[in-house]
Amino acid sequence: MDLHRLNYLFFLLLMIIYCVTVCGNLLIILVVSYSRSLHSPMYFFLTQLSLSDILLSTTIVPNMLHFVLYEGTSMSLISCLTQFYCFVATESIECLLLTVMSYDRYQAICNPLRYTTVIDQRFCIKAIVLCWLVIFIMELMTVLTMEQLDFCGPNMIDHFFCDLEPLLGLSCSDTFIMKLETLLFVIFIAICPVIVIIVSYMYIIFTILKIPSVTGRQKTFSTCSAHLTVVSLYYGSLITIYVFPRQQNAKTFLSLNNAKKILSLFYNVVTPLLNPMIYSLRNKDIKQALERILQQMSNKFHMC
Repeated sequence: MDLHRLNYLFFLLLMIIYCVTVCGNLLIILVVSYSRSLHSPMYFFLTQLSLSDILLSTTIVPNMLHFVLYEGTSMSLISCLTQFYCFVATESIECLLLTVMSYDRYQAICNPLRYTTVIDQRFCIKAIVLCWLVIFIMELMTVLTMEQLDFCGPNMIDHFFCDLEPLLGLSCSDTFIMKLETLLFVIFIAICPVIVIIVSYMYIIFTILKIPSVTGRQKTFSTCSAHLTVVSLYYGSLITIYVFPRQQNAKTFLSLNNAKKILSLFYNVVTPLLNPMIYSLRNKDIKQALERILQQMSNKFHMC
C-alpha cells in the first residue's frame, strides 16, 4: 500500500475521531442541560470538562487534518502562537476542572451534610470564572514573553502542532526567562492540582473504607470512579510525555521524539474522545436521562 493511501486512511480516521469527539461531548452538555435531575454541581463541572475537550480538539485536529492531507503545512508566527495559546489554555483549564471535580467528590463523600452549603450554584460559577480568568492572564503573560523571542534558522517544527519545546527549539534568543515562567506555570497549573487530587482521593478512600457494608462502599466509590479514570488517563499521558529523559544521541533523540508525538496524539485527540464515553457508560444517571430524552423524542415523532 502506497504512502498516499495511508495518509488518506489516517485523514479519514482523524476526521471520524474529531466528529465523534465533538458530537459525544455536545451530547453530554445537551443531556445535562435538558435533564433537571442532572442539575447538580458534579454534572455542571462535567459540562465544562466536555466544553474544554471540544475546544482542545478544535484547536489541534483541523490543522492536523490539513497537515496529513497535504503532507505538511505552513503557519505564520502569530498563528502558531495563537494555537499554542489556545492549546495550553484548554489543557490548563482541564487540569483545574479535574481538581475542582475532585474537591466536589471529596465534599460529597467526606462531608455529605455540609455538601449543599459548600458546593452550591454560587460556588460553581465562581470556580469556573476564576479558573478561566487565571488561565487567561497566566497564559497571556507566557505568550507575550515568547513573542519577544527572536526566531531564526530553519523555521520547521517536527511536530503536528505548536507546542512549547518545538517553538523554543526555533529561537536563537536566551530562553531562560521563558523556561522559568513555564516552570512556575507548570507548578501552579499541573503539580499543585495533582497534589490536591491525590489528597482528596486519600480522604475519599479512607472514608469509603469506613462504610460497613460492601454494597455501600461500591455504590459510594462508583460516584467518583469515572472521574478517577479520566484523571488517570489525562495525567498519565501528560506526565509521561513531559518527564521523558533528555536525548543523549541522535538515535535516542529520534525514538524519544516519535514517542512524544504519539503520546501527544493520545492526550490531544484520543482522551477528549474517551471522556464522554467513560462518563456516559459508567454513569447510570446520564444513561437514564439519555433514555428519557430519546423516549420523549420518539413519542413526539410518532405523534407527528
